Amino acid sequence: MKGFKIAIFSGEIPPPTFINRLINGLAAQMVEILLVGHLKKKVSYAFANIKIVGYSGKISKLWIFLKYTVFLTLYKSKDKKKLDDWIAENAPNQRLAKVRFYPVLYQQPAIFHLQWVKSIGDWIWVRDFNIKLVVSLRGSHVNYTPICEPKFAKIYQEYFPQVDGFHGVSANIILEASKYKANTKNANVVYSGLNLEKFIFESNKIKTKPLQIISVGRSHWVKGYRFALDAMRVLKEMNIEFSYTIIGVEEEEELLFQRAQLDLKNEVVFEKTLPFQVVLERIKAANILLLPSLEEGIANVVLEAMALGTLVVSTNCGGMNEVIQNQENGFLVPTRNPHAIAEAIATIEALTSKEYQDIAKKARKKIEENHTEAQMIDGMLTLYKQVYEAD
Repeated sequence: MKGFKIAIFSGEIPPPTFINRLINGLAAQMVEILLVGHLKKKVSYAFANIKIVGYSGKISKLWIFLKYTVFLTLYKSKDKKKLDDWIAENAPNQRLAKVRFYPVLYQQPAIFHLQWVKSIGDWIWVRDFNIKLVVSLRGSHVNYTPICEPKFAKIYQEYFPQVDGFHGVSANIILEASKYKANTKNANVVYSGLNLEKFIFESNKIKTKPLQIISVGRSHWVKGYRFALDAMRVLKEMNIEFSYTIIGVEEEEELLFQRAQLDLKNEVVFEKTLPFQVVLERIKAANILLLPSLEEGIANVVLEAMALGTLVVSTNCGGMNEVIQNQENGFLVPTRNPHAIAEAIATIEALTSKEYQDIAKKARKKIEENHTEAQMIDGMLTLYKQVYEAD
């Protein structure tokens, strides 16, 4: 698809690691990429066919506004007038909307790929300008946002039927989106993929004592950390020696209080968000990656742990059962069940080194068969082509 232009809205620039993998993979296939979002930090890519339009402070926003106002007035005045009318009717902050929208209208990509579905109401206008709209369906925005915030259920029901193509990170999340009128015929499951050359599998990992358990993720009720802490208390009562670290929460008052109440100060550590490569090293050094979430699409951190050779204990939420087969390549437990989490960890603690390594090898094989970067890029290119060529 050489010369094919795709705009990717990631919310913030630089985007999360899994979106960066997509951007670099597409660029390597000679696809032109327009990356749009709020510029938090300067970023550069090795590919010349990646163009970044990021807005940040007042000066940069003013520059983008003036630049693209002139370009559109000179070369696409009718389209500018049409978009301005839409903005006047639909955007609370018209100046900011023009900063965000004008570059996309001027660049006129074949496809606009919205990574975060909660923003669909802001970008539905692209379809009025012969730009196909592809929307990614990821965990929280579909699984619980429309339940907790009913306004999004209404927004999804209004706009989902207009979407040209859906990218689902799991089969489960596509079914969830169908509740809000998403046409599953326009949806493709494309699993997140890893560049396995950068994820070296540790085939001879030896369990440590105390057992090293790690979780990674933001502080949010959906991550289920309070159930994880309850599980740690059960482990302590079972006289299993362990150390449990949660990366990404640090000074969370509720968790600090629960840790104190459960007398786990010596066993549980909370850490701030760390750089991606540091997190990978910490996962690799651990014996167990614990995902105690209540909802997920398919958690990228689980794929990364499986690729590295660290056994996973995950709740059976969202699409996690699409990647983990219980007691074959990892361990699945019910959500909100501390005793089940503790029992799974105790099972791992009792494994011989060979048994541990056999499960880890099956986990790595699962990643190699279904979650490579090449498979992800091929899947996305197939989706883009289907959307672009559809009537």
